[in-house]
Amino acid sequence: MTSCLGIFIEPNIIKYAKISKDHDNLRVESFGIKFYDKIGEAINQIISDTYSFKTPISINLSEESYQYFNMFTLLNKADLRKAIQTEFEEFCSEKGINRNTLETRYILVNNIDDKEKIKVIHIATNKTSMINQEQPLAEYRVSTISPISVSISNIANLKQKENVLIVNMENQTTITTITDQKIYQIDKLENGAAEALEEIRLKENSYSKAYEICKNSTIYTMEGQELQEETNEYLDNIMPTLYKIATAVKEIVSSSLMKIDKVYLTGTLSVVNNIDLYFQEVLGTEKCEILKPFFIKDSLKVNMKDYIEVNSAIALALQGLEYGIKEVNFKKQTFKDSLSGMFSGMKTEGKGENGKPSGPKVLTNFNMSLKGKFDATERWMLRTIGGILILTVVYIALAMFISNAIDTKNEQIADVKLDTQKKIAEVSADIQNVNAKTNEYQRLSDNLKNISNQVSENSKNKNNIPNLLSEIMYAIPKGVQITAIENTSGKHIIIQAQSEKYEQLGYFKAILRTKGILTPDTITSSPGEKSENLVKATIEGDMP
Repeated sequence: MTSCLGIFIEPNIIKYAKISKDHDNLRVESFGIKFYDKIGEAINQIISDTYSFKTPISINLSEESYQYFNMFTLLNKADLRKAIQTEFEEFCSEKGINRNTLETRYILVNNIDDKEKIKVIHIATNKTSMINQEQPLAEYRVSTISPISVSISNIANLKQKENVLIVNMENQTTITTITDQKIYQIDKLENGAAEALEEIRLKENSYSKAYEICKNSTIYTMEGQELQEETNEYLDNIMPTLYKIATAVKEIVSSSLMKIDKVYLTGTLSVVNNIDLYFQEVLGTEKCEILKPFFIKDSLKVNMKDYIEVNSAIALALQGLEYGIKEVNFKKQTFKDSLSGMFSGMKTEGKGENGKPSGPKVLTNFNMSLKGKFDATERWMLRTIGGILILTVVYIALAMFISNAIDTKNEQIADVKLDTQKKIAEVSADIQNVNAKTNEYQRLSDNLKNISNQVSENSKNKNNIPNLLSEIMYAIPKGVQITAIENTSGKHIIIQAQSEKYEQLGYFKAILRTKGILTPDTITSSPGEKSENLVKATIEGDMP
């Protein structure tokens, strides 16, 4: 009998289910949901509760993306692989993505639109994200890492020539289109349980309480609203998300070239009561059902709804038990995994005194047949040689494992380093751009300030000349004539005056100083020049 622990990890919540397989019989040994603040402690608690210290573990991929390519059916496997790689590299180049930071897998399906081509469902995820997802389980035996959008089909009772959609409403929603028991399309929506739960959590200050509120909420269809006895205030947080998802599903159904026979609903939001009736009302013709694991029967001991809550974890556990599509396993086989399998193959059963199996022993069927009997020394030497050989094998195995692990980590570090350097270069470019914009802004600001000052100065000086003339008109003594007034620059004024008497020009200069018509400290005058019977003089000064 083999077992696998499926663990579906999302922010704030972990779903888990341990499935055992005996021949073709499947059984759920334990399952549950755990809310967490520290993921490491939550994982350790789940491993302890399910007693899965040595059990293979299957987890979900996170932050994966999907691309679609079409290839000709005549390509052989090697050429097809190269063509897919080339297409993806071109895609990365167009999007400005570093190909070396991504881990990829793909699925091949027949193209319904073009029989001469193969449709490639290409799945990519960031290596750093995958390492972070696996890190809390570093001490345990992770055997499978797969996208839940693919694994979720493991629990569906799919029939030949049937077209179905599986709408998995976890934190994000994935819509998996399956035709004739084969995955044909995967759509990913940003809308999901995270939206509704977060809005309720902000009200209740508890993620687990928000989940329970979702679980106990009931949707009433148009026909059933009259039977609704009380209003659920939290439906205002749940229904907008469900409407967006249902609308997206309806668009996929409408645009599909194939007739969709059935829509399965699963995931965190599927715990909302009557959600299948709501989707049925929105979609109209397509039959909507809550997805139930095909091997679980209704029981009085356990409510089927409790199993449905952990559908994603059950699907991952089945993936670890070699159900579904093996090509989407993102977990790389390490030497440690191979070594574990090698030693498990060396185990055999010994027999007790009554002839019944006494438990597993290692190499009990090993036998060396040589003629003659061995004395004590020879037996001791054989045992010593055997011990040395075993130690040598173990040493070599450990050395190879450590070397392989170091190489793997070095590759991961190199990829992360390359990605980090790229991000740093982008940040540096942004800083230079910001500095250039700042300098340009400062230059324009200074120019604007100078222009503003000039305009202000011009506006100020605009009225100075008329005021000066007005003041001079009232202050000029009799017998003094002004022949010219010039404003040579800024506030500087040059006055050409003449009079029959020199004393009157001096009196005029004194008036300009005492009455403040010109700034006293700046007033200067030229010596009077006698011309015929007139004395001419030049008076200069700055306007106040």
